[in-house]
Amino acid sequence: MAEPSPHSSTYGAVAAALLGPGPRRHLGEVAESANVSEDDVRAFWRLLGFADVPDEAPEFTDADVAAMRDLMDYVRTDRIGLRTARTLVRANGHLMDRLVLWQVESFVEEVAQRYSLDDISARLVVLDRFLTLQPMLEEQLLYTWRRQLAALLGRFDRQFAQSTGLAISADQLPLERAVGFMDMVGYTSRTVRLARDELAEIVAEFETTARDVVARNGARVVKTVGDAVLYVADDLPTGAKVATDLVDLLAAVDLPVRSSVVWGRVLSRSGDIFGPTVNLASRLNDVATPGVVVMDDVSAALLEVEGPEFDLTPMETVSVQGMGPVNPVRLRRRQGSPRTRRANP
Repeated sequence: MAEPSPHSSTYGAVAAALLGPGPRRHLGEVAESANVSEDDVRAFWRLLGFADVPDEAPEFTDADVAAMRDLMDYVRTDRIGLRTARTLVRANGHLMDRLVLWQVESFVEEVAQRYSLDDISARLVVLDRFLTLQPMLEEQLLYTWRRQLAALLGRFDRQFAQSTGLAISADQLPLERAVGFMDMVGYTSRTVRLARDELAEIVAEFETTARDVVARNGARVVKTVGDAVLYVADDLPTGAKVATDLVDLLAAVDLPVRSSVVWGRVLSRSGDIFGPTVNLASRLNDVATPGVVVMDDVSAALLEVEGPEFDLTPMETVSVQGMGPVNPVRLRRRQGSPRTRRANP
């Protein structure tokens, strides 16, 4: 019996619509058409996050050729360097992998609930109907990219306008930020026996509340890792507001958390932040107990000047691994200070 054509299946139709119809090309053909080496093709494919393809396997499309050729044209004409080009490909691959997974899982969850379907049946329905959603997803992606880029360039503009003109020394990290860290207390013991729907509800409540509080106060989520959130703010009072609001609002929905916030310099790379300030925020978060926000004493001294709506209470000196003695300070919002309200579901 002959093997069915891949485009006779539902997936085949979706793949053809997304990537273009055949014929498919093998690695050597892609290299020749894009005017790059076969090693360049392999590197590009890996940077996107895909496994190596056998040399003679017809896995590549005209869209793959065009993407590679257009990017390398920017390198050949010296508009961007090769290292930057590779970084851009890696960034797109990493972020799009997470984005499409998030999008598809959202649709699967909706279909399962709306039609009372099991997980496999819901996924088959999403596969069958996904092309009807593609235009909306692409339009929203481009809109959001433009909005986020404009916001980032706006932050650059404000930062330069407020600059005192003092140069940063070569041994200093470039960005001054409030770095906040927060995680759920007792997450493992609480979720180990939960059913899938119950676990999904807790995860959704935690992440939705965290992202809403961070965004509404003007801060930005750097990343979420399971039951933890790392965020940054451009000023210390904003970082402190986020930390105290997160503790209060999550406690109100029976999700106890602990938090820390620190002011200092960081390095931003690959969508993440690095440096001693980040490490200190993480270590201080371990010092905090449920419902408590902790700072270091240097950050607390700065906040005392900039944020009169906060109360600061020194705690006992602790020894922090890799950093030595640190003087933690407990942070609270004063009664009557405006707080972020929980978003409507």
